[in-house]
Amino acid sequence: MSLIFACGAVALFAGIVKGIVGFALPMIMISLLGSFLPPDLALAGLILPTLVTNGMQALRQGVPAAVASVVQFRVFMITAGVMLVLSAQLFVLLPVWVLFLAIGVPVTAFCLMQLGGVRFHLARQVGWIEGLVGAVAGFIGGLSGVWGPPLVAYLTALNTEKRAQMRAQGAAFGLGSVMLLFAHAGSGVVRAETLAFSALLTLPAILGMWLGGKVQDRIDQATFRRATLVVLLVAGLNLVRRAVFAM
Repeated sequence: MSLIFACGAVALFAGIVKGIVGFALPMIMISLLGSFLPPDLALAGLILPTLVTNGMQALRQGVPAAVASVVQFRVFMITAGVMLVLSAQLFVLLPVWVLFLAIGVPVTAFCLMQLGGVRFHLARQVGWIEGLVGAVAGFIGGLSGVWGPPLVAYLTALNTEKRAQMRAQGAAFGLGSVMLLFAHAGSGVVRAETLAFSALLTLPAILGMWLGGKVQDRIDQATFRRATLVVLLVAGLNLVRRAVFAM
């Protein structure tokens, strides 16, 4: 029972962070759940919470606005979707330490980049860059359920307006969540028992996202986001440590 409460607390915290900054739910869930659950169960657990909360985020300004975001960033979404499905099939073939590295290294690198103040600037969308970002995000996402950092970095580099960025992240992550669900139904990660576990974690994630939306109006977002990155950095480094000792 204590293990269930711990998983619920992780989902609640991840939802709160997503409600405030618009991303990081799967990063937090896979990093923290992966610290005390088998990798396949940790990955399965984040699938439905990610799908539902991203749908809520993408549709916050209505269906037409969400569709416009999908059209605008279609290159990213297509390439990420294709790579996600392909790399998901490698999940059962790779040793555990490879998976831990696939999760820990991107999370750690992204956090260090953000905390160090590194930013990439693009004057406009560039097709081949967007496709490359999508391919990298999809490959990582299929293995670990985490595909947010490359897209967030790309949108930040474009100086995307805040509401548009939140909506684009929700739409892209939502479509990726659907692809992830079907991909891992084929890989064997999503089964009746793991899907039930994932559904159980959806409720605290939704509650957390609602609370995060309320907190966003009452707290300095930059400070909270920095604290979140520190937590993610610790979680990412812990997964890298586990990978090194599992080799």
